[in-house]
Amino acid sequence: MPSLATPEAPARSTPQTPYLKLGGEAALHRLTRRFYELMDELPEAWAIRQMHPESLAGSQESLFQFLSGWLGGPPLFMQNRGHPRLRMRHAPYTISGQARDEWMLCMRLALAEQVPDEGFREALTLAFEQMAQHLINDAGEHACGHSHSDAAHSHA
Repeated sequence: MPSLATPEAPARSTPQTPYLKLGGEAALHRLTRRFYELMDELPEAWAIRQMHPESLAGSQESLFQFLSGWLGGPPLFMQNRGHPRLRMRHAPYTISGQARDEWMLCMRLALAEQVPDEGFREALTLAFEQMAQHLINDAGEHACGHSHSDAAHSHA
């Protein structure tokens, strides 16, 4: 997780974790709940929604536990399920650029509603984008995020 510390913090103070800056457990529950509500509601998120079970409760709890530790809070996922190993855990699913974009649409909207501090929201968005990009495993996609089509490289 990239550092999301803000430069405004006095040098003598203990750096505030992103988990605390977000608002702790209650705020993280609100964020993950809203994220999955959006996934369930938005037609633009249909493909990513189809990758999840009918009930999103388990997915929401898993994301909450993962993000708790990822953002510097209690390492709930590690305590309950071991190392996250995100790529391994997502390997059974085809994660394409479209899936990444749909997931990020839901996360961007949830962050916009839940995180009023624009700089902090942008830092979180960037961190989520990097994580989501890392999970692309579709052989037809390029995880580096650059276009590699022949047309892009032709020198006509």
